[in-house]
Amino acid sequence: MGLTIGVDIGGTKIAAGVVDEEGNILSTHKVPTPGTPEAIVDAIASAVEGARAGHEIVGVGIGAAGYVNRQRSTVYFAPNIDWRQEPLKQKVEARVGLPVVVENDANAAAWGEYKFGAGKGHRNVICITLGTGLGGGIIIGNKLRRGHFGVAAEFGHIRMVPDGLLCGCGSQGCWEQYASGRALVRYAKQRANATPERADTLLALGDGTPDGIEGKHISIAARQGDPVAVDSYRELARWVGAGLADLASLFDPSAFIVGGGLSDEGELVLDPIRKSYKRWLVGGNWRPVADVIAARLGNEAGLVGAADLAREPDPIM
Repeated sequence: MGLTIGVDIGGTKIAAGVVDEEGNILSTHKVPTPGTPEAIVDAIASAVEGARAGHEIVGVGIGAAGYVNRQRSTVYFAPNIDWRQEPLKQKVEARVGLPVVVENDANAAAWGEYKFGAGKGHRNVICITLGTGLGGGIIIGNKLRRGHFGVAAEFGHIRMVPDGLLCGCGSQGCWEQYASGRALVRYAKQRANATPERADTLLALGDGTPDGIEGKHISIAARQGDPVAVDSYRELARWVGAGLADLASLFDPSAFIVGGGLSDEGELVLDPIRKSYKRWLVGGNWRPVADVIAARLGNEAGLVGAADLAREPDPIM
């Protein structure tokens, strides 16, 4: 169908990229993310226009963090942008004069990985994104499954702990409160506060106090064998693996693809996740076990996936 543009809306920048049918990014244009909803629409249009220069474009796919309707047109609710029943497709189309589809950003990243990254060769994969929060996507029978209303695969808000930690969504005990970048930092701070003598390397990377610990410090310290940093990753992996075991009971995929910023740590995080997954998987010693593999496209997955999904004329239910 030709070239399409994928748009990734980030907290600090909006990136648009021209993508061919093989998933190659031919050109990109980035603009700062403004602070108001209407200004964000204008910024999306500006990024699209910057990227499309010199290219014949047939459509635009936008990855938005939030609940998107099944018609891929309206953002029901976005947690980080004041979008409520936002007709994003209509507004952007009016500005750029191209067909536009709106996708949940985690769904877009999942599709990118399935089509062009770690999921190539699989028919049934579940993707999770481990970043500040936890998102995901479902591909079953080579199709992206959005659910009846379009808002499936909000894995981060599965309730793992009844009456557990308060989540930004307003519920308690959500999976992402125990399996995310925020959770990892919390684990490290708690452990360093309780046993600072076991966190010498970790504390030295910050300001010397538990409150000064950041995610990048935990990664560096864990690779140097700091006990608190290593234990924090193990705790994170325990919760990730337990959740994957539950998802396996629901979907029985051939592979779980782990993306997001934490997947950049490779085997430091993947190996303990695999062990935890096998530990909690019902019948794990006697049944086939899905692969747990790292995403390959990095920060480009959402942009590439959104661009490719713009080629789909109707929602892939």
